[in-house]
Amino acid sequence: MSVSAPDTDVPVGTAAAVQRTRRARGAWLLICVVVLLAACATSIVLGSRDVGWADVWAGLSGDTDGFAQAAVAKRVPRTALAVVAGAALAVCGLVLQGITRNPLADPGILGVNAGASLAVATGIAWFGLSTPTGYIWVAILGAAVTSVFVWTVGSLGRGGTTPLKLTLAGAATTAALTSFITAVVLPRPDISENVVSWQIGGVGGATDDKLWQMAPFLLAGALLCVGCARGLNMLGLGDELAAGLGERVARTRLLAALGAVTLAGATTAVTGPIAFVGLVVPHFFRILVGVDHRWLIPFSAVGGATLLVVADVLGRVVAPPSEVDVGIITALVGGPVFIAVARRGRVREL
Repeated sequence: MSVSAPDTDVPVGTAAAVQRTRRARGAWLLICVVVLLAACATSIVLGSRDVGWADVWAGLSGDTDGFAQAAVAKRVPRTALAVVAGAALAVCGLVLQGITRNPLADPGILGVNAGASLAVATGIAWFGLSTPTGYIWVAILGAAVTSVFVWTVGSLGRGGTTPLKLTLAGAATTAALTSFITAVVLPRPDISENVVSWQIGGVGGATDDKLWQMAPFLLAGALLCVGCARGLNMLGLGDELAAGLGERVARTRLLAALGAVTLAGATTAVTGPIAFVGLVVPHFFRILVGVDHRWLIPFSAVGGATLLVVADVLGRVVAPPSEVDVGIITALVGGPVFIAVARRGRVREL
């Protein structure tokens, strides 16, 4: 084994190089966390009417009445929902890209969000569904069924499952399910306005109760995804090579998909379908830290949270006193990224 002088480059693969890479990644992660905290602080302070830091502290401690206390009481859970929803959607997109090896995979593009939305809309219109926990269970079921359907359709024909076929199957399924949602809701004018507004995707309806009810589902989904991080790295080598190295490919793919579906379903049930977060964030951090999912998962979680918080702040200040839902902001950001990824010649596997 060669030994390099301290002032020369360390050969790739040595312990020193690995340690240096870890320190660099740790520093980048710390920077991302600081940016997220700054975004959260900005989210609490800025809005249709700004609130000073003294008012924020007074509102949190309950020492004041009036607008400041009301604004803080509304903005804190709203910011918290943007953080957990953005993190969940980004990790979901990352995991979907890992298990399908599809660079265009996103819960909004592959129909996962649409399946969750249809399940919730049907539950409200036909079965009187009315509780956040009920929404979450039904949304996860709808997301799971849709995921299986899209995977099955994308696997048909010569060549089996390919990124292009999965993307087309997901896009067609999303269009069909969106039409079904309209058909379910239109005969019910008593719920149509609320459902249509929820379909845009937003965090304005955040409450402490909703956050606590979705927390166990998000925690379970996150633990499944984190537990499959090493397996996702192996899947990136191809199924045959991964199996040859001892990876249980089917088991890893199933558990990772279950985690991703749980994250997407629980988030969609509360915020509505928000697209492109799971597409934009993982691609950005692959450029920054590489393809190791053990690092990509925490980076994506922090990055997704930051993106959705910033999108929510922009939606609040861009056209006061009205608001633009985060689903519209993320679509404006994600659309060009989708086109850029798709224009890389043919849609190839990751």
